[in-house]
Amino acid sequence: MFHMRFTAAAAAVAFAVAAPAYAHGPTPQKVEEKVEIKAEPAKVWAVLKDFGAIQSWHTLVEKSSGPANGQGAERKFSVKGKSGEITEGLDEYDEGKMLYGYRLSGDAGDVLPVSSYSATISVAPKDGGSEVTWQGRFYRADTSNEPPEGKDDESAVAGMTEFFKAGLDGLKAKVEGK
Repeated sequence: MFHMRFTAAAAAVAFAVAAPAYAHGPTPQKVEEKVEIKAEPAKVWAVLKDFGAIQSWHTLVEKSSGPANGQGAERKFSVKGKSGEITEGLDEYDEGKMLYGYRLSGDAGDVLPVSSYSATISVAPKDGGSEVTWQGRFYRADTSNEPPEGKDDESAVAGMTEFFKAGLDGLKAKVEGK
């Protein structure tokens, strides 16, 4: 009898200790988008390199402000049709490699369905023109175990994919003069 009670108690303790292992929070999501542009990399970089002027080439960005470049620089921008403003901090800027990396500073609010992100955008030569790669890592807007629709992983991936694609399409149109 003692053995049965001990075994039952041990099983209950083991289950209680293991139960948190079944619960999981959000996992990092990734998006990578690329576009080929019929222009030399230096021409593409000349448009892209001003960190604070994302509105000059991104079709979804209504307005932006911030310094052009510099480690630790911050830019703020708003997105057409969305309330709120995004603030991003520049973490890496390499003129020679034609790339910069940045991260969300604060909250994305209702602008993007994410709680945090970091991203890089770069220009490289390809087939006599350029290829721009924009990649990001992020977490969904609701980091609880059971996020509501619109704040889940699928929404975060869809939102970031749409934002990156629209930006790259705008950059291509601007540089190619279309």
